[in-house]
Amino acid sequence: MPGPSPGLRRALLGLWASLGLGVFHLSAVAQEPFWADLQPRVALVERGGSLWLNCSTNCPRPERGGLETSLRRNGTQRGLRWLARQLIDIREPETQPVCFFRCARRTLQARGLIRTFQRPDRVELVPLPAWQPVGENFTLSCRVPGAGPRGSLTLTLLRGSQELIRHSFAGEPPRARGAVLTATVLARREDHGANFSCRAELDLRPQGLGLFENSSASRELRTFALSPDPPRLAAPRLLEVGSERLVSCTLDGLFPASEAGVYLALGDQRLSPDITLEGDELMATATATPSSEQEGSRQLVCIVTLGAESRETRENVTVYSKAE
Repeated sequence: MPGPSPGLRRALLGLWASLGLGVFHLSAVAQEPFWADLQPRVALVERGGSLWLNCSTNCPRPERGGLETSLRRNGTQRGLRWLARQLIDIREPETQPVCFFRCARRTLQARGLIRTFQRPDRVELVPLPAWQPVGENFTLSCRVPGAGPRGSLTLTLLRGSQELIRHSFAGEPPRARGAVLTATVLARREDHGANFSCRAELDLRPQGLGLFENSSASRELRTFALSPDPPRLAAPRLLEVGSERLVSCTLDGLFPASEAGVYLALGDQRLSPDITLEGDELMATATATPSSEQEGSRQLVCIVTLGAESRETRENVTVYSKAE
């Protein structure tokens, strides 16, 4: 049987060559490195803020594409190989949006990372004791709720402008928020009337943002010292009805003596003492004029109060009247 004519042979060779080139072209297309991209890939946004994300691909004709995220959205713009979406009210410490496109039976993906930060808008120093005994420890505690990331926070406890303790939370997990700093401080005489406060610093300069600072309201400390000894009473043991007699009450080892209160009474009759201060010593002097209703045995009472403590002395006196 005769073979194909020369013309037919040339046609078949041309077809085979065309098919071969086509297969090669399809193979090259299949091997081309298609990708998806998300910009910005990493972002730091203030809590409650918004952000535009741009999702794109180099696939010539993607079948479909999108952006997966749990965050709230507000508007989307699309092109053939890209889409842009605005995310609003971003509050989660950390989220990972995913950009995807379907191309040549494959899914192309790019994953991003969005972290939020919160300024130290609330810096709270826990209230101090109303009065603090000299020589005893008290606690300073500072709270900065919600601020973060905690790893960028530094808290400082201050006495006036003097730094007592400074602590950085570097190394804390990125999702950690809020911080507490506590210190034990020995109360001194010179701390009486001193103002204590707390300063918070959120340093985001390494991330291209700023240094955010805030301080708590100052709290005043009142320290005191009160002698463990009782007051010393000086008064006659016999008081005549209608006569005026001086009584005094003395106590030393007081600080600040000017803040001390004195209660001086004969029975149920409260006296009005004059107060004299000399250094850490207090003397209260009053005139007692007993009445006939007070005849008999009565107690002379002196109570000195300072801070949350008091010292008292009670002595018995006899009130009498002369016989007619």
